[in-house]
Amino acid sequence: MPPQPNMQQLMKQAQKMQEQLMAAQAELSAREIEGSAGGGLVKVVMTGGGELVSVTIDPKAVDPDDVETLQDLVVAAVRDASRTISELTQQTMGPLTGGLGIPGL
Repeated sequence: MPPQPNMQQLMKQAQKMQEQLMAAQAELSAREIEGSAGGGLVKVVMTGGGELVSVTIDPKAVDPDDVETLQDLVVAAVRDASRTISELTQQTMGPLTGGLGIPGL
């Protein structure tokens, strides 16, 4: 029969992992990520936590007769930033979770 794991050691490892995860999450939340669309006509800035911080629209993108295109560019820029945030989260959190199957990570 294999020896029983040291519960105190396991708890220390779990606590250390939790601290690393919390630090990584805080670091991600503090970062600002830019997304763009239309060759830079529309730019958005989002935090690593997914909060929209700002939207910048080049005046060349504003056509009163074609508001739909501008709306599509804003959505595309937000999606671009969100995709980058997802990739950054995976790069940062993936090694820490080590395939533990933790939801949302």
